[in-house]
Parts: sequence; C-alpha cells; structure tokens
Amino acid sequence: MIRGTTTLIAHIGYPTHAFKAPMIYNPYFESVGIDAAVVPMGVKAEDYEGALRTIFKFTNVRGALITMPHKVSTCGLVDELSPTALIAGACNAILLRSDGTLLGDMFDGAGFVRGLLRKGLKLHGARVLVVGCGGVGCAIAASFAAAGVAGIGLFDRNARSADGLAARLSSHYAALEVTTDSNDPAGYDVVVNATPMGMNVGDELPMDVSRIAPTTFVGEVVMKTEMTAFLAAAKARGCPVQIGTDMLFEQIPAYLEFFGFPTTTPEVLRAVARLSY
Repeated sequence: MIRGTTTLIAHIGYPTHAFKAPMIYNPYFESVGIDAAVVPMGVKAEDYEGALRTIFKFTNVRGALITMPHKVSTCGLVDELSPTALIAGACNAILLRSDGTLLGDMFDGAGFVRGLLRKGLKLHGARVLVVGCGGVGCAIAASFAAAGVAGIGLFDRNARSADGLAARLSSHYAALEVTTDSNDPAGYDVVVNATPMGMNVGDELPMDVSRIAPTTFVGEVVMKTEMTAFLAAAKARGCPVQIGTDMLFEQIPAYLEFFGFPTTTPEVLRAVARLSY
C-alpha cells in the first residue's frame, strides 16, 4: 500500500516492460513492514537529464535505480561517483544525500560476480569474455577484474566502447590481460551476454554458441524472460548457466544498504518475490 508517508525509489529506464526490480523489492518491503516502494518510470534518452533533475525535486524520493539506456550518461549527471562507478564508467544507483547532492554507484558487476561465486565458480586466474560494453558490461568487467581473473576479452559493436573500457581496466589492473575486437567464445572459462540481445523474439545471438565449450560457464543479463534463446542454446550444449535475474537478486542486499534500508539475503528475496515474465 503506497501512502503519503511512503519513501519512493524511482526505477528509471526505457522501455519499462522488462523491469523486474519492483516485483522483488516491493514484496520484500511489504513482508518486513518497510514503508517504501520502487516505482517504474519510463524516460527516453532525449528526456533523461531534465527528468532526472525533476524527479529528485520530489521530497519523498530517496534515490533511484537506473537501467538501460541511462547507466553511462548518469555518470555526468550526479555530484559524486563511487570508485566502482568510475572504473565501470556507468552508474545504476543514485542516492539523494541529506545535503541535497547526488551520489552515484554501480552494483551490476558485484551482483553478477557474487552470483557466480555462490554457484561455486572459481574466478581467480580465469579467462572471461564479456560481449557488450555498455553500462552493465563495463560493471561486470570491472568486478571480474577485482575478483582476480587473469584475462578479459571485450567486444562491442561500437569499438570505441570496448577500447575505452579496456583502457580503464588496464589503468587500474596492470597485470590483467585485456583484448578487444572479437566475440569468439572459444577458449574462455566464462562468457557473458551483456547486450540487450534476447529482449525480443527473433533477436540474433550475441556470439556463436557452437564455439562455446560445454565446460564454459555462460551468463546472461537480459531479464525479460528467464531462459533466453542464448541461455537455452548454451544449456543445450551442456554449459552451466546463470539467468539474468540472478544478478538482480544478488545485488539487492547491497542496494538496500546503499539506500539506508534494512538489508537481507537473496534467499529471503526469492521467497517473497512475485516475478512474472
């Protein structure tokens, strides 16, 4: 029940039809008696800067979840960025601080990597391919580097995005082997689709699945459907997989702490979530 006393967290992106966060946060808030709500707000890229300023004038807004296509542009619209957001070059959470300034942070990568580690995957010394170097891909690559992988392959149709991320990674992790320009998954221990491919029926696959070894761990960020065509094809080859919403469940406890709410565990969140596809 949303009341006049309810604290709002804006969930900003476009389009909104694939948003899953409200179906996880809001049942959790209800289950523990927190008077707060996550509210989807559809904002196109051309309207985003003005809309963001307006939204944070609302006195009952504490912060925002930021998703496609705004994660990169948000970096230039907040007053301060966390170190993780600086390395990622992207931001998926904004906190309105008591002095009126906006702090931006990034949790996508941490959520994705925590999900893999909880599944028993050993990342230290591994070789990882990340296809898609937008906001979420940058965050995931940064978190892989922090987890101690030996090498990261980066690919994006916009070569400048991949090259920029490679430069930022190399500046912070001098020993990390970083390559760009190929989405060939052969020889990698982990491959990740960090593109929107899979959001819609008939989308082409982000890489040649026939080149993925059955021992390779395959991850996805698309949340519109649980088993995307890409994951289904990888699973048919015998690959272990991580669905898109796993990343979301793993990062929500960190988000809750960021916004000043009582934290919880992914297991509690899964038990109360009301996800639909």
